Amino acid sequence: MTTVTSPLAGRAIGLANVPDPVFSGAMVGPGTAIDPVREPTTAVAPVDGLVVSMHPHAFVVMDEDGHGVLTHLGIDTVQLNGEGFELLVSKGDQVKRGQPVIAWNPAAVEAAGKSPISPIVALEASVEQLGAVAESGEVATGGELFTWN
Repeated sequence: MTTVTSPLAGRAIGLANVPDPVFSGAMVGPGTAIDPVREPTTAVAPVDGLVVSMHPHAFVVMDEDGHGVLTHLGIDTVQLNGEGFELLVSKGDQVKRGQPVIAWNPAAVEAAGKSPISPIVALEASVEQLGAVAESGEVATGGELFTWN
């Protein structure tokens, strides 16, 4: 079983409340979302593993069991063309849970007209594989978001 922890501090809101139909409909996969604290922050790795995908606004870490966890920083943030995001690791790097991955400012994303709400998704998983999914309440960076069987 994999425990997925929060890459960000904020409030868990569940995927159904993400203002994007692809995420809210769990088309990318099941998981949850964080409405992050509005201050400069660093998104951290939600699991130990290999960075298999890296973009200014999103990254995927795959653990040793082959579970890929997507962290998507904000909604439609690809349209910001990387502005305001600083990559701290590279695709192909091994990371440890809690290791800084991307520095960004949710308040600046919001000021640019985008939602800073950040989905954390279990790629290629079914809803039945996830347990103890955090869908409400305050979450600290590194707090448990869900388990993946």
